[in-house]
Amino acid sequence: MKKIVSCLIVLSLFVLVACTSNENPTSEKEKPAKLVISTWGFAADFFRDEVYKPFEDKHNVEIVLDTGNNADRLNKVRQGNSDVDVIFLSDYYAQQGIDDGLFETIDRSKVANIDKIYDMAKAPLGENYGPAYTVAQFGIAYNPDEVGKEIASWKDLWSNELEGKITIPGITSTTGPMFLDAASKVSGSKEFNEDKAFEQMKMIMPNVVKEYGQTSEFVNMFAQGEIVAGPIMEMYFADLQEAIPNAKFVSPEEGGYAVMNTVNVVKGSDQKELSEEFINYILSKEVQEKSAKAKVDSPVNTDVQLTETEAQGLTYGEEVINDLLVLDMKFINESSKAWIDRWNRELVQ
Repeated sequence: MKKIVSCLIVLSLFVLVACTSNENPTSEKEKPAKLVISTWGFAADFFRDEVYKPFEDKHNVEIVLDTGNNADRLNKVRQGNSDVDVIFLSDYYAQQGIDDGLFETIDRSKVANIDKIYDMAKAPLGENYGPAYTVAQFGIAYNPDEVGKEIASWKDLWSNELEGKITIPGITSTTGPMFLDAASKVSGSKEFNEDKAFEQMKMIMPNVVKEYGQTSEFVNMFAQGEIVAGPIMEMYFADLQEAIPNAKFVSPEEGGYAVMNTVNVVKGSDQKELSEEFINYILSKEVQEKSAKAKVDSPVNTDVQLTETEAQGLTYGEEVINDLLVLDMKFINESSKAWIDRWNRELVQ
């Protein structure tokens, strides 16, 4: 009897050890990889449910988000205070990251969907770096009930009738240099002329209630009637219409500006191939169409077809995209310190 009991104990131990040894490799194999993505915090529920989760399920990966504005997130990478793999930035800030050597070069053979996006978006900051996954238009929004006339040109914002009634972006914001370029155009200069641009900026300041650094400030001032017009990105126009249904957005006759949001791989990432697979996924028709129909991002994938209603409020269509003005971000960043100093010296009251 003792021999039988002993055999049973040994057999049980053997089965337990065998099961345990079989579980470990399986659990290790199924353990998801981690992909850290630095991005803005807007439309968080949409991105989690409609974009990140399908990618996680397909690739057995856990996506961890690091959210905040462009400047703060870029500084964290610059200072080495994060383990970010993929970073979303406007082209203005992405160029700073490139200049500082913060990004890996992109293996475009791993990002086949680049071939399916608008030419403008393929390599906005050079072939070695990430594409733009969306293009927004920087134009003018206004309340026609309060302005009392049609606004069609950048120069209309200089009208005496708008004294104390508009806002403009600060020079350190993504669109600040674009508005400075618009001021140069208002002066009549075909090429950018810094002196003429600043002369025009001095002339418009009586119309400015305050500069805005974040788009939410524009939306709040517009909704509360503190301003009646100002330059803004089209992607935020829906927020203005919620407050002022009759609000209008126009692409100025001199041209609206392209604001390209880019996606790059951070240097030192141990998930470069997975990061490139994620970039390819972000450019896919599936994701681009979802984002467009949810009014989250304007699509750059040319296979995305939208109805007139679906396209409302989006920067959509080849003709619209090709008409946008594109600034040289390398020149902008090389000039930004001097412009900021001059802005603070000559324009800030």
